[in-house]
Order: sequence, then structure tokens, then C-alpha cells
Amino acid sequence: MKNMSQNLVIDPAKLPVHVAIIMDGNGRWAKQRGLPRIAGHQEGTKTAKEIIETAREIGIKVLTLYTFSYENWQRPKEEVDFLMQLLENYLREELPTMLKQDIKFRASGELSLLPENTYTMLQKVITDTSHCQSMILNLTLSYGGRQEILNAVKEIVDAALQGKITPQDINEALFNQYLWTKGLPDPDFIIRTGGEMRLSNFLLWQSAYAEFYITPTFWPDFHRPQFLEALKDYERRERRFGKTSEQLLKENG
Repeated sequence: MKNMSQNLVIDPAKLPVHVAIIMDGNGRWAKQRGLPRIAGHQEGTKTAKEIIETAREIGIKVLTLYTFSYENWQRPKEEVDFLMQLLENYLREELPTMLKQDIKFRASGELSLLPENTYTMLQKVITDTSHCQSMILNLTLSYGGRQEILNAVKEIVDAALQGKITPQDINEALFNQYLWTKGLPDPDFIIRTGGEMRLSNFLLWQSAYAEFYITPTFWPDFHRPQFLEALKDYERRERRFGKTSEQLLKENG
């Protein structure tokens, strides 16, 4: 089955522009093997590298990975510290690869909460890859969809009080400009590993018309074949955005 999946032919014309992934199951993967949770996170980082490389190779334009949620700050300090160090090491080690593969790096979230060293490395990678154009890799860090929406509302209210905008100016396009994902297209396809059936406060505004794919596979076991299978599933979807199939058929000739 694995070899068949590796040989799947993906139709470039039917690729989602923006794929977002909720990388779930690191802890459960480790527990099944009698390993500490950090072992799952380490293995999950290897999987992330593989999926990023695959996305770049097949032509995905934007890849967003749910890396660290706003709620994750509540985890044990030892685990949080390890995750921040793991992120910092990843960014340092992968910067040359991003440059070689022409990948622009972005981060979305309440970044001011990150440790100073992690934040500094993050900004370096963002700056150093700012000229890259082949793919955008967006990590959501210290990210929560509700927090993002509340932050946008506060900034819009502040702009209105300063006379920069009026209530009549507020529409979806303007609201998007105040989100942490400003400048990115909405995700076409959201993949969640680990089998849970929820969004977990991820891209709540942006996912209004996203297609979803839930797999029981834990993130450390979600490799290139599983990713290609998910994309083939997306190929078979009909995205109507509120219209009928007949309307779409007429519009597409």
C-alpha cells in the first residue's frame, strides 16, 4: 500500500493552493511505544521536514503547520521549554534548506510571548527568507483563533477611534488585514492527524470554506504516502462555495 501511495499521480490543476495541518498525536505516539512525550515531538519534527519537502516538490504554494497553540502554554514548563528549544534548533538547522528550496518563512500568532532567543531566531529566518517565492511555510505559534479574532477587533476599534476608518469601511477584506495571517489566502484544505474531530481553535475565521480531512494516523507516522493520499482525496471534492453543481458547471463552461 505504501509503495502504491508513493506512486500516486497528483493533478497539478487540482492542487489546493493553501494546505493547513493540525499536527496531532505526538504524545500518544510516544505513549504507545513507552517513550517520553518529548520523543514524540522529536519524531514529529522529522515528519514536518518530510511534509514540507513534499509540499514544495509537488507545488503547494502555502503550507501552514499548527505548531504551538495559545493553550499549549498551559502544559508543564519542562515540556514547553523543550518545545521552544526544539523550535529554535529547527529554525537554525533548516534555514539553509529553506533558502536552497526558495521557501519564504512566516509565523502567525501572539509571537511576543515566545522566549527571547526563540523570537530572535524566528525573526532572523523571516528576514533571511523574505525574498523567497516558490512556497510560503507558515508556522502558527502561540496561536489561537479566538485570540486572533479578538485582537483584530481591538485593533479595528482603535483605528476607528483614531478616525483612520469608519464603520462603513469594515468588511471581510478589511478584517483580513488585521489578522495574524494577513496576506495569506484562506486554507483550501485542512488536514488533522491523530483522529480527533475538532478544530482546536485553529484558523476559525479563515477555515469557513475549507475542506477537511481527518486521519487516525498519529503525526509522527504521517509521511509522504499519507500526505499524497490526502491530496488525492481533495482532488475528488467539489467546492461549491454555496452554489449548486449546475451553476459551477455553467461557469466553467
